[in-house]
Amino acid sequence: MQNYYLAVDIGASSGRHILGYIKDGKIQLEEIYRFENGMVKKDGSLCWEHDKLFAHIKAGLKKCKEIGKIPCSMGIDTWGVDFVLLDGNDQVIGNTVGYRDKRTQGMDDEVYKIIPEEELYQRTGIQKQIFNTIYQLMAVKKKSPQDMEKAEHLLMTPDYFHFLLTGQKLNEYTIASTSQLLNPVTKDWDFELIEQLGFKKEIFGKIAMPKTSVGHFKKEIVDELGFDCEVVLPATHDTGSAVLSVPANDDDYLYLSSGTWSLMGIERSEADCSLKSMKANFTNEGGVDYRFRYLRNIMGLWMIQSVRHELKDAYSFAELCSLATEADHFTSRVDVNADVFLAPDNMTEAIKQYCRDSNQAVPETVGELAAVIYQSLADCYAETVREIEEITGRSYRRIHIVGGGANAGYLNELTAKATGKEVYAGPTEATALGNILAQMLKAGEYASIPEARQAVMNSFDIAHY
Repeated sequence: MQNYYLAVDIGASSGRHILGYIKDGKIQLEEIYRFENGMVKKDGSLCWEHDKLFAHIKAGLKKCKEIGKIPCSMGIDTWGVDFVLLDGNDQVIGNTVGYRDKRTQGMDDEVYKIIPEEELYQRTGIQKQIFNTIYQLMAVKKKSPQDMEKAEHLLMTPDYFHFLLTGQKLNEYTIASTSQLLNPVTKDWDFELIEQLGFKKEIFGKIAMPKTSVGHFKKEIVDELGFDCEVVLPATHDTGSAVLSVPANDDDYLYLSSGTWSLMGIERSEADCSLKSMKANFTNEGGVDYRFRYLRNIMGLWMIQSVRHELKDAYSFAELCSLATEADHFTSRVDVNADVFLAPDNMTEAIKQYCRDSNQAVPETVGELAAVIYQSLADCYAETVREIEEITGRSYRRIHIVGGGANAGYLNELTAKATGKEVYAGPTEATALGNILAQMLKAGEYASIPEARQAVMNSFDIAHY
Protein backbone atom coordinates (compact mmCIF):
# COMPACT_ATOMS: atom_id res chain seq x y z
CA MET A 1 0.00 0.00 0.00
CA GLN A 2 1.34 3.42 -1.00
CA ASN A 3 2.08 5.87 1.82
CA TYR A 4 1.19 9.45 0.95
CA TYR A 5 2.45 12.49 2.87
CA LEU A 6 0.72 15.84 2.46
CA ALA A 7 2.40 19.23 2.61
CA VAL A 8 0.14 22.26 2.93
CA ASP A 9 2.50 25.05 1.93
CA ILE A 10 1.00 28.53 2.37
CA GLY A 11 2.92 31.51 1.06
CA ALA A 12 2.17 35.21 1.13
CA SER A 13 0.48 35.14 -2.29
CA SER A 14 -0.74 31.56 -2.72
CA GLY A 15 -1.02 28.16 -1.10
CA ARG A 16 -0.85 24.62 -2.36
CA HIS A 17 -1.48 21.05 -1.23
CA ILE A 18 1.22 18.71 -2.48
CA LEU A 19 1.29 14.97 -1.94
CA GLY A 20 4.65 13.24 -1.68
CA TYR A 21 5.37 9.55 -1.97
CA ILE A 22 8.18 7.20 -2.94
CA LYS A 23 8.01 5.23 -6.16
CA ASP A 24 10.84 3.15 -7.61
CA GLY A 25 13.19 4.65 -5.04
CA LYS A 26 12.46 8.24 -6.04
CA ILE A 27 10.40 10.95 -4.38
CA GLN A 28 7.33 11.92 -6.38
CA LEU A 29 5.38 15.14 -5.87
CA GLU A 30 1.80 15.73 -6.98
CA GLU A 31 0.03 19.05 -6.61
CA ILE A 32 -3.63 18.44 -5.91
CA TYR A 33 -4.99 21.82 -4.83
CA ARG A 34 -3.98 25.47 -5.14
CA PHE A 35 -5.48 28.69 -3.82
CA GLU A 36 -4.83 32.41 -3.66
CA ASN A 37 -3.69 34.26 -0.56
CA GLY A 38 -3.04 37.87 0.34
CA MET A 39 -3.68 40.54 2.91
CA VAL A 40 -6.84 42.62 2.91
CA LYS A 41 -7.68 45.94 4.53
CA LYS A 42 -9.78 45.54 7.66
CA ASP A 43 -10.45 48.37 10.10
CA GLY A 44 -7.53 50.24 8.56
CA SER A 45 -5.07 47.37 9.00
CA LEU A 46 -3.57 44.83 6.58
CA CYS A 47 -4.89 41.46 7.72
CA TRP A 48 -4.78 37.80 6.74
CA GLU A 49 -8.07 36.00 6.13
CA HIS A 50 -7.51 32.98 8.39
CA ASP A 51 -11.09 31.72 8.03
CA LYS A 52 -10.69 31.53 4.26
CA LEU A 53 -7.27 29.94 4.57
CA PHE A 54 -8.58 27.24 6.87
CA ALA A 55 -11.49 26.60 4.50
CA HIS A 56 -8.90 26.07 1.73
CA ILE A 57 -6.88 23.76 3.97
CA LYS A 58 -9.96 21.59 4.44
CA ALA A 59 -10.91 21.81 0.76
CA GLY A 60 -7.51 20.45 -0.22
CA LEU A 61 -7.86 17.63 2.29
CA LYS A 62 -11.27 16.78 0.82
CA LYS A 63 -9.58 16.62 -2.58
CA CYS A 64 -7.28 13.88 -1.22
CA LYS A 65 -10.34 11.83 -0.31
CA GLU A 66 -11.95 12.56 -3.68
CA ILE A 67 -8.96 11.26 -5.67
CA GLY A 68 -8.43 8.26 -3.38
CA LYS A 69 -5.03 9.34 -2.06
CA ILE A 70 -5.52 9.79 1.67
CA PRO A 71 -2.32 10.86 3.42
CA CYS A 72 -0.97 8.96 6.40
CA SER A 73 0.28 12.29 7.75
CA MET A 74 0.18 15.98 6.90
CA GLY A 75 1.77 19.22 8.04
CA ILE A 76 1.42 22.94 7.38
CA ASP A 77 4.15 25.52 6.80
CA THR A 78 3.80 29.28 6.27
CA TRP A 79 5.76 32.52 6.34
CA GLY A 80 7.27 33.55 9.69
CA VAL A 81 6.67 36.18 12.44
CA ASP A 82 2.85 36.39 12.29
CA PHE A 83 0.69 34.98 15.07
CA VAL A 84 -2.73 34.87 16.67
CA LEU A 85 -3.67 35.53 20.28
CA LEU A 86 -6.37 33.28 21.74
CA ASP A 87 -8.60 34.01 24.71
CA GLY A 88 -9.70 31.54 27.39
CA ASN A 89 -12.33 30.13 25.00
CA ASP A 90 -9.74 29.61 22.24
CA GLN A 91 -11.22 32.44 20.18
CA VAL A 92 -8.97 34.76 18.18
CA ILE A 93 -8.54 38.15 19.82
CA GLY A 94 -8.71 41.16 17.51
CA ASN A 95 -7.83 41.15 13.80
CA THR A 96 -5.27 38.79 12.29
CA VAL A 97 -2.91 41.61 11.34
CA GLY A 98 -0.07 40.74 8.96
CA TYR A 99 3.60 41.64 8.87
CA ARG A 100 3.28 44.27 6.13
CA ASP A 101 0.95 46.40 8.25
CA LYS A 102 2.34 49.67 9.54
CA ARG A 103 1.38 49.12 13.19
CA THR A 104 5.01 48.34 14.08
CA GLN A 105 6.30 51.77 13.08
CA GLY A 106 8.20 53.17 16.06
CA MET A 107 7.87 49.95 18.04
CA ASP A 108 11.59 49.25 17.69
CA ASP A 109 12.27 52.41 19.71
CA GLU A 110 9.81 51.21 22.36
CA VAL A 111 11.63 47.88 22.60
CA TYR A 112 15.05 49.55 22.76
CA LYS A 113 13.94 51.72 25.68
CA ILE A 114 13.77 48.45 27.60
CA ILE A 115 16.64 46.50 26.06
CA PRO A 116 19.34 48.02 23.78
CA GLU A 117 19.39 46.72 20.21
CA GLU A 118 22.88 45.23 20.61
CA GLU A 119 21.90 43.33 23.74
CA LEU A 120 18.73 42.07 22.09
CA TYR A 121 20.75 40.62 19.21
CA GLN A 122 23.28 39.04 21.54
CA ARG A 123 20.40 37.37 23.40
CA THR A 124 18.43 36.15 20.36
CA GLY A 125 20.72 36.25 17.32
CA ILE A 126 17.80 37.40 15.18
CA GLN A 127 18.13 40.02 12.44
CA LYS A 128 16.13 43.17 13.02
CA GLN A 129 13.08 43.31 10.83
CA ILE A 130 10.51 45.89 11.89
CA PHE A 131 7.76 43.28 11.41
CA ASN A 132 9.29 40.67 13.75
CA THR A 133 6.90 39.25 16.33
CA ILE A 134 8.63 41.15 19.14
CA TYR A 135 7.68 44.50 17.55
CA GLN A 136 4.18 43.31 16.64
CA LEU A 137 3.59 42.31 20.26
CA MET A 138 4.89 45.66 21.43
CA ALA A 139 2.31 47.25 19.10
CA VAL A 140 -0.41 45.15 20.73
CA LYS A 141 0.82 46.12 24.20
CA LYS A 142 0.93 49.84 23.36
CA LYS A 143 -2.11 50.18 21.10
CA SER A 144 -4.45 47.39 22.27
CA PRO A 145 -3.44 46.57 25.86
CA GLN A 146 -6.84 45.01 26.47
CA ASP A 147 -5.99 42.34 23.86
CA MET A 148 -2.75 41.47 25.63
CA GLU A 149 -4.61 41.25 28.92
CA LYS A 150 -7.27 38.89 27.51
CA ALA A 151 -4.71 36.63 25.79
CA GLU A 152 -4.25 33.09 27.10
CA HIS A 153 -2.24 31.61 24.24
CA LEU A 154 0.04 32.80 21.43
CA LEU A 155 0.26 30.57 18.37
CA MET A 156 2.26 31.31 15.25
CA THR A 157 0.19 31.04 12.06
CA PRO A 158 0.82 27.37 11.13
CA ASP A 159 0.61 26.32 14.79
CA TYR A 160 -2.85 27.90 14.88
CA PHE A 161 -4.00 25.90 11.86
CA HIS A 162 -2.61 22.70 13.39
CA PHE A 163 -4.60 23.54 16.54
CA LEU A 164 -7.79 23.97 14.50
CA LEU A 165 -7.26 20.51 13.02
CA THR A 166 -6.26 18.66 16.19
CA GLY A 167 -7.23 20.72 19.22
CA GLN A 168 -3.59 20.57 20.38
CA LYS A 169 -1.48 23.70 20.98
CA LEU A 170 2.22 23.36 20.16
CA ASN A 171 4.75 26.05 19.26
CA GLU A 172 7.06 24.70 16.58
CA TYR A 173 10.73 25.60 17.04
CA THR A 174 11.77 26.95 13.62
CA ILE A 175 8.93 29.45 13.32
CA ALA A 176 9.14 30.40 17.00
CA SER A 177 12.73 31.45 16.35
CA THR A 178 11.53 34.14 13.91
CA SER A 179 9.78 35.90 16.81
CA GLN A 180 13.06 37.36 18.16
CA LEU A 181 11.96 36.02 21.55
CA LEU A 182 13.76 32.64 21.54
CA ASN A 183 17.04 31.84 23.29
CA PRO A 184 19.45 30.23 20.77
CA VAL A 185 21.33 28.39 23.54
CA THR A 186 18.40 26.85 25.43
CA LYS A 187 16.27 26.59 22.24
CA ASP A 188 13.32 27.77 24.35
CA TRP A 189 11.46 31.02 24.91
CA ASP A 190 13.55 33.69 26.62
CA PHE A 191 11.11 34.18 29.49
CA GLU A 192 13.33 36.72 31.23
CA LEU A 193 13.28 38.88 28.08
CA ILE A 194 9.53 38.34 27.65
CA GLU A 195 8.83 39.54 31.20
CA GLN A 196 11.24 42.44 30.78
CA LEU A 197 9.24 43.61 27.76
CA GLY A 198 5.98 43.41 29.69
CA PHE A 199 4.48 40.57 27.65
CA LYS A 200 2.45 37.86 29.42
CA LYS A 201 4.82 34.92 29.74
CA GLU A 202 1.90 32.52 30.30
CA ILE A 203 0.83 32.83 26.65
CA PHE A 204 4.07 31.28 25.37
CA GLY A 205 3.53 27.53 25.25
CA LYS A 206 5.65 24.43 24.85
CA ILE A 207 8.26 24.42 22.08
CA ALA A 208 8.23 21.32 19.87
CA MET A 209 10.67 20.20 17.20
CA PRO A 210 10.00 19.24 13.57
CA LYS A 211 9.06 15.56 13.23
CA THR A 212 6.91 15.78 16.39
CA SER A 213 3.41 14.36 16.18
CA VAL A 214 0.81 17.01 17.05
CA GLY A 215 -1.96 14.41 17.12
CA HIS A 216 -4.82 13.25 14.92
CA PHE A 217 -7.75 15.20 13.50
CA LYS A 218 -10.37 16.02 16.10
CA LYS A 219 -13.76 14.35 15.71
CA GLU A 220 -15.59 17.21 13.98
CA ILE A 221 -12.80 17.43 11.38
CA VAL A 222 -12.92 13.67 10.79
CA ASP A 223 -16.70 13.87 10.38
CA GLU A 224 -16.39 16.76 7.90
CA LEU A 225 -13.57 15.28 5.82
CA GLY A 226 -14.51 11.61 5.98
CA PHE A 227 -11.10 10.38 7.13
CA ASP A 228 -8.56 10.70 9.92
CA CYS A 229 -4.92 11.70 9.58
CA GLU A 230 -1.93 12.29 11.81
CA VAL A 231 -0.59 15.85 11.92
CA VAL A 232 3.22 15.91 12.04
CA LEU A 233 5.23 19.07 12.51
CA PRO A 234 7.43 19.98 9.56
CA ALA A 235 9.73 22.94 9.91
CA THR A 236 6.62 25.13 9.96
CA HIS A 237 8.63 28.18 8.91
CA ASP A 238 8.67 27.80 5.14
CA THR A 239 12.37 28.64 4.84
CA GLY A 240 13.21 25.97 7.39
CA SER A 241 11.43 23.42 5.21
CA ALA A 242 13.06 24.75 2.04
CA VAL A 243 16.55 24.46 3.52
CA LEU A 244 15.89 20.85 4.54
CA SER A 245 15.38 20.01 0.85
CA VAL A 246 18.73 21.44 -0.37
CA PRO A 247 20.36 18.63 -2.40
CA ALA A 248 23.80 18.70 -0.76
CA ASN A 249 25.53 16.82 2.03
CA ASP A 250 28.85 18.68 2.34
CA ASP A 251 29.51 22.15 3.74
CA ASP A 252 31.01 23.80 0.65
CA TYR A 253 27.89 25.69 -0.41
CA LEU A 254 25.50 28.49 0.38
CA TYR A 255 21.76 28.09 -0.07
CA LEU A 256 19.39 30.60 -1.55
CA SER A 257 15.72 29.97 -0.87
CA SER A 258 14.22 32.07 -3.63
CA GLY A 259 10.57 33.11 -3.56
CA THR A 260 8.63 36.16 -2.43
CA TRP A 261 11.58 36.58 -0.07
CA SER A 262 15.14 35.54 -0.77
CA LEU A 263 16.87 33.87 2.15
CA MET A 264 20.59 33.36 1.61
CA GLY A 265 22.97 31.69 4.00
CA ILE A 266 24.58 28.57 5.42
CA GLU A 267 23.76 25.94 8.04
CA ARG A 268 25.64 26.10 11.34
CA SER A 269 25.68 24.06 14.52
CA GLU A 270 25.85 27.15 16.76
CA ALA A 271 24.42 30.65 16.49
CA ASP A 272 26.68 33.65 15.84
CA CYS A 273 25.27 36.39 18.06
CA SER A 274 28.30 38.68 17.74
CA LEU A 275 28.01 42.40 17.11
CA LYS A 276 29.90 41.89 13.85
CA SER A 277 27.16 39.52 12.72
CA MET A 278 24.50 41.99 13.85
CA LYS A 279 26.06 44.89 11.94
CA ALA A 280 26.14 42.72 8.81
CA ASN A 281 22.39 42.10 9.36
CA PHE A 282 22.53 38.31 9.54
CA THR A 283 20.09 36.18 11.48
CA ASN A 284 20.25 32.82 13.27
CA GLU A 285 16.91 31.13 12.67
CA GLY A 286 16.13 27.67 13.95
CA GLY A 287 16.43 24.65 11.69
CA VAL A 288 15.61 20.95 11.78
CA ASP A 289 17.54 18.96 14.42
CA TYR A 290 18.60 22.18 16.18
CA ARG A 291 20.67 23.35 13.22
CA PHE A 292 20.86 27.10 12.70
CA ARG A 293 19.98 28.78 9.45
CA TYR A 294 22.54 31.58 9.39
CA LEU A 295 21.17 33.84 6.70
CA ARG A 296 20.20 37.25 5.46
CA ASN A 297 16.59 38.06 4.66
CA ILE A 298 16.46 39.79 1.26
CA MET A 299 13.36 41.31 -0.36
CA GLY A 300 13.35 38.72 -3.13
CA LEU A 301 10.86 38.19 -5.94
CA TRP A 302 8.20 40.27 -4.15
CA MET A 303 9.26 43.20 -6.31
CA ILE A 304 8.82 41.45 -9.66
CA GLN A 305 5.61 39.79 -8.43
CA SER A 306 4.22 43.23 -7.54
CA VAL A 307 5.20 44.75 -10.88
CA ARG A 308 3.61 41.78 -12.67
CA HIS A 309 0.33 42.31 -10.77
CA GLU A 310 0.42 46.01 -11.64
CA LEU A 311 0.63 44.93 -15.29
CA LYS A 312 -2.58 42.90 -14.75
CA ASP A 313 -0.55 39.66 -14.88
CA ALA A 314 -0.20 40.15 -18.63
CA TYR A 315 3.26 38.56 -18.63
CA SER A 316 4.46 35.22 -17.31
CA PHE A 317 7.60 35.21 -15.19
CA ALA A 318 9.41 33.48 -18.06
CA GLU A 319 8.40 36.36 -20.35
CA LEU A 320 9.59 38.91 -17.80
CA CYS A 321 12.96 37.15 -17.64
CA SER A 322 13.12 37.22 -21.45
CA LEU A 323 12.32 40.94 -21.58
CA ALA A 324 14.91 41.60 -18.87
CA THR A 325 17.51 39.76 -20.94
CA GLU A 326 16.78 42.05 -23.88
CA ALA A 327 17.24 45.07 -21.57
CA ASP A 328 20.40 43.65 -20.00
CA HIS A 329 22.30 46.83 -20.96
CA PHE A 330 20.19 48.95 -18.58
CA THR A 331 22.51 49.90 -15.71
CA SER A 332 20.28 51.41 -12.99
CA ARG A 333 20.25 49.59 -9.64
CA VAL A 334 18.18 49.82 -6.46
CA ASP A 335 18.69 48.66 -2.88
CA VAL A 336 16.19 45.80 -2.86
CA ASN A 337 16.06 45.89 0.94
CA ALA A 338 15.05 49.56 1.15
CA ASP A 339 11.93 50.13 3.23
CA VAL A 340 10.20 51.83 0.28
CA PHE A 341 9.83 48.42 -1.39
CA LEU A 342 8.27 46.60 1.58
CA ALA A 343 4.64 47.58 0.90
CA PRO A 344 4.44 50.47 -1.59
CA ASP A 345 1.14 51.58 -3.06
CA ASN A 346 2.72 51.03 -6.46
CA MET A 347 5.95 49.05 -6.88
CA THR A 348 6.60 50.33 -10.41
CA GLU A 349 6.47 53.93 -9.26
CA ALA A 350 8.56 53.15 -6.17
CA ILE A 351 11.34 51.76 -8.38
CA LYS A 352 11.18 54.73 -10.73
CA GLN A 353 11.24 57.22 -7.85
CA TYR A 354 14.23 55.46 -6.28
CA CYS A 355 16.10 55.81 -9.57
CA ARG A 356 15.16 59.51 -9.83
CA ASP A 357 16.25 60.17 -6.25
CA SER A 358 19.59 58.45 -6.84
CA ASN A 359 20.21 60.28 -10.16
CA GLN A 360 20.01 57.14 -12.28
CA ALA A 361 18.24 56.47 -15.54
CA VAL A 362 14.55 55.79 -14.92
CA PRO A 363 13.26 52.47 -16.34
CA GLU A 364 10.44 53.06 -18.83
CA THR A 365 9.81 49.67 -20.44
CA VAL A 366 8.71 46.43 -18.80
CA GLY A 367 12.05 44.89 -19.74
CA GLU A 368 13.99 47.72 -18.11
CA LEU A 369 11.94 47.42 -14.92
CA ALA A 370 12.55 43.67 -14.78
CA ALA A 371 16.26 44.15 -15.52
CA VAL A 372 16.60 46.63 -12.65
CA ILE A 373 14.98 44.17 -10.23
CA TYR A 374 16.88 41.07 -11.32
CA GLN A 375 20.25 42.79 -11.61
CA SER A 376 19.81 44.48 -8.24
CA LEU A 377 18.92 41.14 -6.65
CA ALA A 378 22.03 39.49 -8.11
CA ASP A 379 24.20 42.33 -6.79
CA CYS A 380 22.65 41.91 -3.35
CA TYR A 381 23.31 38.16 -3.45
CA ALA A 382 26.96 38.83 -4.33
CA GLU A 383 27.33 41.26 -1.43
CA THR A 384 25.76 38.70 0.92
CA VAL A 385 28.19 35.99 -0.23
CA ARG A 386 31.16 38.30 0.37
CA GLU A 387 29.98 39.12 3.89
CA ILE A 388 29.29 35.51 4.85
CA GLU A 389 32.73 34.53 3.66
CA GLU A 390 34.29 37.39 5.61
CA ILE A 391 32.41 36.51 8.82
CA THR A 392 33.09 32.77 8.59
CA GLY A 393 36.67 33.17 7.37
CA ARG A 394 36.23 30.73 4.51
CA SER A 395 35.06 30.58 0.93
CA TYR A 396 32.29 28.48 -0.59
CA ARG A 397 32.40 26.86 -4.01
CA ARG A 398 28.76 26.90 -5.03
CA ILE A 399 25.25 28.22 -4.41
CA HIS A 400 22.17 26.01 -4.30
CA ILE A 401 19.02 27.89 -5.31
CA VAL A 402 15.79 26.22 -4.24
CA GLY A 403 12.18 27.34 -4.51
CA GLY A 404 10.20 29.01 -7.27
CA GLY A 405 13.05 31.39 -8.09
CA ALA A 406 15.07 28.41 -9.30
CA ASN A 407 13.01 28.72 -12.50
CA ALA A 408 14.31 32.25 -13.15
CA GLY A 409 17.10 31.31 -15.53
CA TYR A 410 18.12 34.91 -16.24
CA LEU A 411 18.44 35.68 -12.52
CA ASN A 412 20.39 32.46 -11.94
CA GLU A 413 22.84 33.41 -14.68
CA LEU A 414 23.21 36.90 -13.20
CA THR A 415 23.79 35.35 -9.77
CA ALA A 416 26.54 33.06 -11.08
CA LYS A 417 28.20 36.00 -12.82
CA ALA A 418 27.89 38.42 -9.88
CA THR A 419 29.11 35.95 -7.25
CA GLY A 420 31.69 34.04 -9.28
CA LYS A 421 30.22 30.80 -7.90
CA GLU A 422 28.79 27.71 -9.50
CA VAL A 423 25.02 27.88 -9.23
CA TYR A 424 22.76 24.84 -8.97
CA ALA A 425 19.03 25.49 -9.31
CA GLY A 426 16.33 23.16 -8.03
CA PRO A 427 14.16 21.67 -6.75
CA THR A 428 11.51 24.32 -7.30
CA GLU A 429 8.91 22.97 -4.85
CA ALA A 430 11.53 23.09 -2.11
CA THR A 431 9.31 24.16 0.77
CA ALA A 432 6.64 21.52 0.18
CA LEU A 433 9.37 18.94 -0.38
CA GLY A 434 11.10 19.83 2.89
CA ASN A 435 7.76 19.66 4.68
CA ILE A 436 7.23 16.16 3.26
CA LEU A 437 10.80 15.09 4.11
CA ALA A 438 10.22 15.89 7.80
CA GLN A 439 7.15 13.67 7.76
CA MET A 440 9.04 10.91 5.93
CA LEU A 441 11.89 11.12 8.46
CA LYS A 442 9.39 10.79 11.30
CA ALA A 443 7.80 7.77 9.58
CA GLY A 444 11.19 6.08 9.06
CA GLU A 445 11.20 6.30 5.26
CA TYR A 446 14.70 7.77 5.65
CA ALA A 447 17.04 7.22 8.58
CA SER A 448 18.73 10.63 8.55
CA ILE A 449 18.82 14.06 6.93
CA PRO A 450 21.83 13.11 4.74
CA GLU A 451 19.91 10.09 3.46
CA ALA A 452 16.84 12.24 2.75
CA ARG A 453 18.93 14.86 0.93
CA GLN A 454 20.60 12.14 -1.14
CA ALA A 455 17.11 11.05 -2.16
CA VAL A 456 16.40 14.62 -3.31
CA MET A 457 19.58 14.54 -5.42
CA ASN A 458 18.47 11.28 -7.01
CA SER A 459 14.85 12.33 -7.57
CA PHE A 460 14.91 15.80 -9.15
CA ASP A 461 16.59 17.53 -12.06
CA ILE A 462 19.04 20.19 -10.92
CA ALA A 463 20.16 22.88 -13.41
CA HIS A 464 23.77 24.06 -13.42
CA TYR A 465 25.01 27.57 -14.25
